Amino acid sequence: MESKKNLSRKALIVGMAKSGIGAAKLLCRVGWEVVVNDKKSEIEGLKEALEGAAVTWRLGEDPVGLFDGVSLIVISPIIPMTVPFVMEAKRRGIEVISEIELGYRYSHAEFVCITGTNGKTTCTALTGEMFKAGGRHTFVLGNIGVAITEHALDTREGDVVVAETAGLQLEGNVHFHARAAGVCNITEDHLDHFGTMENYIAAKSKIFDHQTAEDIAVLNYDDAIVRDMARLTPAKAFYFSRKEAVPRGCYLSGDTVIYRDEAGESPLIRADEIRIPGGHNLENAMLCSLLALGMGISADAVRETLKSFPGVEHRIEFVREFEGVRYINDSKGTNPDSTIKAIQAMTRPTVLILGGYDKHSDFHELFEHFHGSTLKAIVVLGATKQKILDTARDTGFLGYCHATGTFADAVSCARVLAQPGDAVLLSPACASWDMFDNFEQRGRVFKEIVNQFK
Repeated sequence: MESKKNLSRKALIVGMAKSGIGAAKLLCRVGWEVVVNDKKSEIEGLKEALEGAAVTWRLGEDPVGLFDGVSLIVISPIIPMTVPFVMEAKRRGIEVISEIELGYRYSHAEFVCITGTNGKTTCTALTGEMFKAGGRHTFVLGNIGVAITEHALDTREGDVVVAETAGLQLEGNVHFHARAAGVCNITEDHLDHFGTMENYIAAKSKIFDHQTAEDIAVLNYDDAIVRDMARLTPAKAFYFSRKEAVPRGCYLSGDTVIYRDEAGESPLIRADEIRIPGGHNLENAMLCSLLALGMGISADAVRETLKSFPGVEHRIEFVREFEGVRYINDSKGTNPDSTIKAIQAMTRPTVLILGGYDKHSDFHELFEHFHGSTLKAIVVLGATKQKILDTARDTGFLGYCHATGTFADAVSCARVLAQPGDAVLLSPACASWDMFDNFEQRGRVFKEIVNQFK
């Protein structure tokens, strides 16, 4: 592949979280001169993470001052492609790419990719298990928590990389090619980064770049935006739906998931045999099944994986039952639509912990979904606290809300509000960056607090 040849030899990595660390290690391994940069002048654990890598340290400096001799810049996914230093780099003819683009250039595997607003992590993990069950040597990478660059050089012909690809990562792609691409759904998210829904959708749509008629696209038929994406790719489109029969793909008929293609249709699995709960997870199961079946994995391997897959950490994860109350960790619920799906999966009266970093989301639709739900009370915290309280007032739910300060205070308040037979659900509908490094840390702290109850 032309993009993998004749790469120049001095690179600047901007943003030293997981993706930046992976990119720096990969480029050092293949002989690049690597400069690492971050707006923070000190990052705990960074030097240990890059121990043995011959990098030049330039933390806390303006990236523009580091451009001399640089021909490639790899940026963190949280950095918009429109920021001034990126625009200046492009003006100077310096290539600016994402970490997943870099990993792709050095990989020998086929890429099976999942994007969308909600469900990406679950779908990535589940699809990876299906490919493993089907006998393919598989790497599960990307936004799920392990940078693609960490293992790109370990891949061989015939391997598969199943990758969670967020819009924040996709917008920096150039030659990236998904052999199979699945889109879960599209709802409002990350408007603090993209500015408009149109920009957000355009970034997600880059998953189809460079696909051919030999490739596969798996699309949510019940989501009008996603269904319409079939026009963006020459790939063979498969659809999934909970509401109606689809021309090709998977759909729910009664209590059975049906698979349909040109050869006809056949039952795949009963919905109640799928281990992960909730209607949204039925959609996830169909998406994953289509990616696997479309890439040659047997129906038997798909079925057995659906029956055994327990779900992922931080996504509607059962933590503990204490004094008759079930505690559920959905820290992965970082936008309103994700929290809607979590509430819909609850079968007990529910105390919801809500709030966090402000991504400029609107919470009115979330509160409208509380009507007729299991919701019993709402514990509100974080940078979005006042915005959520204002929305609660607008929608008639202010009496349900209990405002708190620290995260520990919020969990303690929820414990007091919950009675035997209830559930406490951490599903903040917001990012974690006002209080935590990431949603994983927020989820771990929640579990630590709950597991210390006596």
